[in-house]
Amino acid sequence: MIWSSEDVARDQVHRQAAGMTMRQVQRAVEEAVVRVRETREELRSPAVVEEFAPDPEELADRWAALLTEWRRVAAHLAATGTDVYDATLDETGSTWARGREERRATALRERAAWAERQREARDELHAELWLGAAAGRRVRAVAARAGLTPNEVLAQLAERVSVDDGGAVSVAPFTPGRTAVTSEER
Repeated sequence: MIWSSEDVARDQVHRQAAGMTMRQVQRAVEEAVVRVRETREELRSPAVVEEFAPDPEELADRWAALLTEWRRVAAHLAATGTDVYDATLDETGSTWARGREERRATALRERAAWAERQREARDELHAELWLGAAAGRRVRAVAARAGLTPNEVLAQLAERVSVDDGGAVSVAPFTPGRTAVTSEER
């Protein structure tokens, strides 16, 4: 899970508290206190959990985190003496929000990179090739002259394959070597 209960609570409160008065924040604290008590009682009771109901432990953790964050916002308002919560003036909340956005952006970049690697992997072709004795000797001789393995020579050969409109397959003459891009270097 990328976000903890605390992460989700901070984000939710940071957005919801914008423009709220001290009294509204206090009501949110009071509601969170009630919800924490209710979810703790639910955890202690041997109630039957419905199939699509939220996980009671996760819900209890979420409400506890919400209570902690609402109390922090209330303390911020009390400490600054302001009547209305302004997220831009809340240094702690703003610092956290920037950090969360950076983590989110990093996670999205990593996900995109992973998806790209998956697309590339789907396009790769891994083949086992059996050549006749004569062709095998020729490939080994070319590989030995170029200082490559037979597989590297065949990979370079495959990289240069072209197909014309009529479906004819051909490879232009080339000299295998380390300077050519092989599939293993990609």
